[in-house]
Amino acid sequence: MAETSIGAGASIGRVRLRVADLTAMTRFYCDVLGLRRAPGDDDRIARLSVDGRPPFLFELEAVAGASRPPRGSTGLYHSAVLLPSRAWLGRLLRHLARCGVALDGASDHLVSEALYLRDPEGNGVELYADRPRETWPRRGGAIVMTTEPLDLDALAAAGAEGPWSGAPAGTRIGHIHLRVAALDRAEAFYHGVAGFDVTLRAYPGALFFSAGGYHHHVGVNVWGSAGGSPPPGAATGLQSFAILLPDGRELAEVVRRAGAAGVAIETGSPRGGAVLLRDWDGIGVEVVAETAPAGQPEPPAAGPVPRRA
Repeated sequence: MAETSIGAGASIGRVRLRVADLTAMTRFYCDVLGLRRAPGDDDRIARLSVDGRPPFLFELEAVAGASRPPRGSTGLYHSAVLLPSRAWLGRLLRHLARCGVALDGASDHLVSEALYLRDPEGNGVELYADRPRETWPRRGGAIVMTTEPLDLDALAAAGAEGPWSGAPAGTRIGHIHLRVAALDRAEAFYHGVAGFDVTLRAYPGALFFSAGGYHHHVGVNVWGSAGGSPPPGAATGLQSFAILLPDGRELAEVVRRAGAAGVAIETGSPRGGAVLLRDWDGIGVEVVAETAPAGQPEPPAAGPVPRRA
């Protein structure tokens, strides 16, 4: 596979979810996770961020008659909300305990400490704080991540000096983890097209990708979804997520690689600063240039080419 590399400043942006009960879902993301809804949202959309203004972390879209996706479908494994410090993660842990929210799990990944739970419609949510990058363990030049038990008492103690007052400034989507049908196809898209570097192959049934030496911006796994299919269009769950790029030249490169791989632009254009692609598991990937230089040439868009089987 050809070597590619996305810009070091790339990151993950807004996660868009289809939901059946907008009221219950909004209450969870606001009351439990401490996000705020944008003023003026209607009864179909809730845009959520730390202060109700862009950049948004989540966009919830009500879909009438939506039901949960069939077991084994490709799509979201979890969205991962990155807190700016361990102290803030500890405050959030204490807040979850006061709210009576049950955790799905809690793990020490060596590079980070993470709490896991599910929203009211079963979507996985990771809440985590990174350890200082200089302390991340390495083996043979590669970042080492494991899954060890997390010391919840120590984490709670780290948050004891301040109150939880809602998601703090700097809270963002740190990474996205996806269920896919096959790891090789996922690598062909997230490495070969999107341009992320492969950072970890050691987890059985999973791959991790990143930009700029981060531990991972995108994770994929086949745990229960190997050979699976995309869920029906009206199913709840992941509609799309955003990859944020530093500028329009980075976006043009992604579009060029997409065309070469037979991945069509579904909506948008490089000149407009954003395109919507779909990976080979039907997952919507919005690629956004945060700065679009004037005079950026528009590369030819790929035509409607069948996706890889």
